[in-house]
Amino acid sequence: MAGFFSKLKEGLTKTRNNIVHGIDSVFSGFSSIDEDFYEELEETLIMGDIGVNATNDILERLRGQVKENHIKEPAECKSFLIESIKEQMKVEEAAYDFEHEQSVVLVIGVNGVGKTTSVGKLAGLLKEQGRKVLIAAADTYRAAACEQLTEWANRAGVDIISGAQGADPSSVVYDAVNAAKARHVDVLICDTAGRLHNKKNLMEELKKMNRIIDREFPGIHRENLIVLDGTTGQNALNQAREFSETAQITGIILTKMDGTSKGGIAVAIQSELNIPVKYIGVGEKLDDLQKFDSQQFVNALFAVEE
Repeated sequence: MAGFFSKLKEGLTKTRNNIVHGIDSVFSGFSSIDEDFYEELEETLIMGDIGVNATNDILERLRGQVKENHIKEPAECKSFLIESIKEQMKVEEAAYDFEHEQSVVLVIGVNGVGKTTSVGKLAGLLKEQGRKVLIAAADTYRAAACEQLTEWANRAGVDIISGAQGADPSSVVYDAVNAAKARHVDVLICDTAGRLHNKKNLMEELKKMNRIIDREFPGIHRENLIVLDGTTGQNALNQAREFSETAQITGIILTKMDGTSKGGIAVAIQSELNIPVKYIGVGEKLDDLQKFDSQQFVNALFAVEE
């Protein structure tokens, strides 16, 4: 984990320059905690992609702590601000129940966000925990999707079920669900086509996959994870919003967090949509996807040593 923390810290450098330097200048630029101080802080957080909702919550919590602890100096409330952001992003333990139960995970999102790679890395992460994992290559549209996923499956050391290119994705899901039952698989992860949220037929197909899983595997623990690209900032938030109208999204995989200046979006998404960020990706290797940890993320963002 120490290696992941240093990668995260390094990956969040641009975001840190974008947000933290602004915050630091607010703390050093004011001699007292007044309305102007809070206003300036609010502007800095919103400009840093943290979003209006999350910013309001963070500042409300901060105001309470400043009062409660009788803090007078702006510099003294920085640690409270950091705690407030951590609190805002906390993921409940129950969010990961599916890892320990028999479950089907649908991985969705638009093209180019790192969906296929995330499926492979998640499979590797679960395999490492001793789970028996099966991958379904239900993205039958993109020519290289199946080959790419097969390569990741081999890397993770897990089995894969795929169909011919152009085959009906729902039939691949049907085959995979039945294979998962027959082989007593713990977690079935389904990669799906990168659907643009405005392509109606692709959204209908997503509903069809959901119906097949419900019919073939009644009572199974279901998880719909949306993959969002951390470099797209507010755009990622809009994608998640539109997808959640079609599928009940249970969690977010945030990718490409290395090298984005918009890492603050991780805070915004969780607050705006009430959907937890469950995994975070900071690189190309198999172990570059890890469970999201708010302590670790905010410490890395503010370069606080673990």
